[in-house]
Amino acid sequence: MKQPVGRRLAAILAADVAGYSRLMGADEEGTHERLTAHFRELVDPKIKEHRGRTVKNTGDGLLAEFPSVVDAVRCAVEVQREMARHNADIPTEGRIEFRIGINLGDVIVEEGDIFGDGVNVAARLEALAEPGGICVSRVVRDQVRDKLDFAFEDMGEQHVKNIARPVRVYRVGDTSTEELSILSPQPLPLPDKPSLAVLPFDNMSGDPEQEYFADGMVEEIITALSRIRWLFVIARNSSFVYKGRAVDVKQVGRELGVRYVLEGGVRKAANRVRITTQLIDASTGVHLWADRFEGTLEDIFDLQDHVTASVVGAIAPKLEQAEIERAKHKPTHSLDAYDYYLRGIASLHRRTREGNDEALQLFNSAVELDPGFPSAYGMAAYCYVWRKTNGWMTDPVQETSEASRLALRAVELGSDDAIALFRAGYALGYVVGDLDRGAALIDRALALNPNLAAGWYASGRIRGYLGEPELAIEHLERAIRLSPLDMQTARLQSATAFAHFLAGRYDDASSWAQRALQVRPSYPSAIRLAAASSALAGRSEEARQAIERLRQVDPALRVSNLKDRVPLRRPDDLSRYQEGLRKAGLPEQ
Repeated sequence: MKQPVGRRLAAILAADVAGYSRLMGADEEGTHERLTAHFRELVDPKIKEHRGRTVKNTGDGLLAEFPSVVDAVRCAVEVQREMARHNADIPTEGRIEFRIGINLGDVIVEEGDIFGDGVNVAARLEALAEPGGICVSRVVRDQVRDKLDFAFEDMGEQHVKNIARPVRVYRVGDTSTEELSILSPQPLPLPDKPSLAVLPFDNMSGDPEQEYFADGMVEEIITALSRIRWLFVIARNSSFVYKGRAVDVKQVGRELGVRYVLEGGVRKAANRVRITTQLIDASTGVHLWADRFEGTLEDIFDLQDHVTASVVGAIAPKLEQAEIERAKHKPTHSLDAYDYYLRGIASLHRRTREGNDEALQLFNSAVELDPGFPSAYGMAAYCYVWRKTNGWMTDPVQETSEASRLALRAVELGSDDAIALFRAGYALGYVVGDLDRGAALIDRALALNPNLAAGWYASGRIRGYLGEPELAIEHLERAIRLSPLDMQTARLQSATAFAHFLAGRYDDASSWAQRALQVRPSYPSAIRLAAASSALAGRSEEARQAIERLRQVDPALRVSNLKDRVPLRRPDDLSRYQEGLRKAGLPEQ
C-alpha cells in the first residue's frame, strides 16, 4: 500500500564524491569497492550514530536526514575528519573525497523518500563545497553557531540552479580547501616546554618516486629533535595528517597544541640534495628563521644535523652545544642501506599485508648492505608484530624465532638508539613473550627519547600485558598528547580500552572500544573488548552483536586460542577476558 504524503522539518545532508567520473575512468572496480567500503564502514555508521537516516544512495553519493541540525553538522564534520586522516598517505589523484551540503527545511515525505526545496538547496550547497569541504545554509549556521565550536566562513549570497531566491552560503572550516579546522575544533593547551610540529616536506624533485625520500627526511628530523629533552615534539603520525594540503600554521598550532611549526621542501636530483626550511611561530604566524641546505647524498646526515641544530638554535639561542651534539645520530655509513630503510618505512606505513612483506624485504636488504644498522634490525623485528597482530603469520614458530633474532641484534648494536630499542622491545614482549625484557628496553628507549609517541603506545600495551593497567593508561595518555591527530588513533583507543578492562572498569572499557570502532569499524581488538566488557557489564545484547561482528572479521578466534593473541602475564586477567568472550557467545573451540 502506498504510504500517505506527509511533511516535516528536517536537517538534510547531501554528499557526493568529487571527481567521481575521473576516479571511475582510472580504476572502475577499485573505486567502486573503496567507495562502498567508505559508506559501509564510516559514513553509514556515523549517520546512525548521530540519529540520522540514510534516505538513499546515489552511486557516487547519498542523501540523509536528521531530526537535529546540530547532529547533522557534527556528523558531516566527523566524516570529513576521518576521510582526511584516511587520505593522508594516499596520492592526491587517488583520493576519494566527499563534498557535503547541509540545509534545514520543510520536506515532503513519500514512501521513505524526501523531496522539496529543502532537499534541493542541500544538493546545491553540496555542489558549491570543495573536495573535503562542507557548505551550509544560513539557517543552519544560525542554528548551530552558538552550540558548536566550528568556524563558518561567509561565502555570500549564491544564485543556484532551480532555486528562485539567492541562498546565503557558509563554508565550515578554514578558507583553504584542504585545511579543515574541523580536524580538532577545541585548541589543545600548550605544553610547559617549547613545542614543535614538523610538517611533511614538499617533494620538489618533480618525481613522485622520490616521495619516500622527502618523507624520510622529515621522519629523521622529527626523531633527531625528539631526543632533545626540553623540547615537546609532535609525532609523525599526527603531523602527516597535513600531507598534501595547503595549511594555516596558526590552525596547525591550535590543532596540535604547539608553539612552533617547521615547514620545508626537499629536492633530490642525481647525487645532489637541497633542503629548504622555515620555522614559524604558530601563535603569531611570524617567520622566525628560514634557510637552505645543499650538498651531495654523501652529506645527507650532515644536512639533517644542520636543520636540527638551526631549529634548536632559533628556539633557544642559549642552548649548550652539547645538547645539539646529542641530537646528531648517524644511522648507517651506507647510503644504499639508508635508501632501503627509508623505502621500508614508507611501505610499512601502508598498513597492508603486501606493504608489510615489502617493508620486511627492504629492511633485510638494508642490513645485508650494512650489518651494523640497528634501526633497520629493529624495524624488521617490528614487521613481525604486525604479522602477528593481523594474523598474517604462516609459520609462527619460525617467524617468532626470526623476530627474536632481529630484535636481539637491534639491541646489541643500538644501545643508544631509541627507535631500535623500542621496536625490538615491543617485538620481544608481544611476539616472543618476553614481557619483562621488552618493558625494560622500551623504558630505556623512552629515557633516550621522551617524545617518542609510538614508544609510549608500545609501553602502554606491554604494561597492560604485565598487569599494570594504571601505568598503561598513563603511558597511553602521553602517546595521545604527543600525537593528537594520529592516523592510527584506533590503536591508542583500543589499548586504552584494554587497560580499563584489566582494571575492571567495564563501562569505561566499552566506551573506549566504541571510540576505536567509530574510526575503524572492523578492528578485531576493539570488537573483542566491546564484546567482553559488555558481557561482564551485563549488557548481553550488545555483547552478542559484537561477537557476531567479531566472527565475521576474525573467524579463527576461539576462547581456547585467545592466549595466542594476547600475551597476558596474570592468569586471572586471561581467565576474565576468556569469560567475557565466552558469555558474549564466542565458541570454546
